[in-house]
Amino acid sequence: MVLKRVGVMSCAKISGAMYALIGLIAGAIFALFSLVGAGFAAAAAESSSPLLGMLFGVGAIIILPLFYGAIGFVGGLISAALYNWLAGIVGGIELELQ
Repeated sequence: MVLKRVGVMSCAKISGAMYALIGLIAGAIFALFSLVGAGFAAAAAESSSPLLGMLFGVGAIIILPLFYGAIGFVGGLISAALYNWLAGIVGGIELELQ
């Protein structure tokens, strides 16, 4: 069995969803570190506004999944289109399924 063609939009959608999930995880980790850092800054009274750091950290939970998802969608779209073009020239990927 030879994989000769990939659905470009289906590949782009799944790539976008996977990268959005990765962005959510990265955003949660970033938010955690940001909140801890804001707490330390408030305790040490080094920062006049620890709320800014907390808002920036919590905003990462929204911004990073959107950004990663968009980049993943475009990357999946381009990758699938390139695969289809190259598979037409050199052949597809050979698969052995049971």
